[in-house]
Amino acid sequence: MTGFWGGVAALLPPVGVGLIFWVVMRAIVQADRRERAAMARLEAAEDAAAAHGDAGRPAVADVDGPAPVDDVADPPSQSPAGPG
Repeated sequence: MTGFWGGVAALLPPVGVGLIFWVVMRAIVQADRRERAAMARLEAAEDAAAAHGDAGRPAVADVDGPAPVDDVADPPSQSPAGPG
């Protein structure tokens, strides 16, 4: 029986690596599929806006949710003038 269990133990690492590879590749393919669907929705919204004569592109917030808010304040202006 040690031959059988030795064979099983020898096959476990490649099967585990194969399983991890399959999970990662599946996640990549699904992410690509979701991105393509989102781009198709955006292009359909742009085409609909152009067909109705709306000016410009639809706002990104209309398709993807609210626009991000910039919380970073402008840096203070620095003048090169020194004491003098």
